[in-house]
Amino acid sequence: MSHIAHELGTQPECWERAADLAPARRAVLPQPGERTALVGCGTSYYMAQAAAVLREEAGHGETDAFAASEFPRHRRYDRVVALTRSGTTTEVLDLLAGLRDAGVPTTAVVGDPATPVMTLADELVVLDFADERSVVQTRFATTALTLLRAHVGAHSPAAVADARTALARPLPADLAGRGQFTFLGRGWSVGLAHEAALKMREASLSWAEAYPAMEYRHGPISVSGPGTATWSLDEAPDGLAEQVRGTGAQWVAGTLDPLAELVRVHRLALAVAAHQGLDPDAPRHLTRSVILTAGEEAVR
Repeated sequence: MSHIAHELGTQPECWERAADLAPARRAVLPQPGERTALVGCGTSYYMAQAAAVLREEAGHGETDAFAASEFPRHRRYDRVVALTRSGTTTEVLDLLAGLRDAGVPTTAVVGDPATPVMTLADELVVLDFADERSVVQTRFATTALTLLRAHVGAHSPAAVADARTALARPLPADLAGRGQFTFLGRGWSVGLAHEAALKMREASLSWAEAYPAMEYRHGPISVSGPGTATWSLDEAPDGLAEQVRGTGAQWVAGTLDPLAELVRVHRLALAVAAHQGLDPDAPRHLTRSVILTAGEEAVR
């Protein structure tokens, strides 16, 4: 069994542990009313997008999400939360160092605390039980989001039950043989849709895109047709399923909690990788953490 196959299969248990941990770490996570920014790179950035929407929807205050390299340092926030599995990603560490010098309170949600993030963030929330050996993230990302979801009261045991269903339910027939995938979301699940597309690109080298569901009609639907699939991770707008089927594309309707739907996409990414004879533990051109040298940073 590949590392990623094992790790994605442990997500329900990790989510339960994260939800149980959230009350004990309440004091170091954003408080109601705090103007908050969530940052990350790659997968963690997309989890930050989802968490930001959930926090605002819960009425906890203005919340923004940024790729760490694009954080607007001229803006003032009461707290910045960094999501970082490895604790070594250059852009995240550079940002935390700058925020420390500026006196901005920071919290890092991390898989491995024995890394430079330990000395750069003011506070840590350690999810070492969800850390991973795989390059491609699955359980750390969804567990970090579950922690933040539970912190704002948006998590329920039903999400865990749906994750178990997602691991057991067969994937739609013939889906692994499709050549192009589009993922759709609404509200907080837009970030999940972007993450679903990233997983397909990373693990299976698939052509994959993601959009807010209502925006899909505004141009992107033109690339749908026979041999493609469109997967809605959340409730779809009225009439969209029929429009997609009318192009000849395969339509997949999400019926589970959107985070559990993402678990189904994790399984799809492995199925497509197997169909193409790829090793999902050795994704092309990727490493577990992006660590830049001084020269590379100067080029950015």
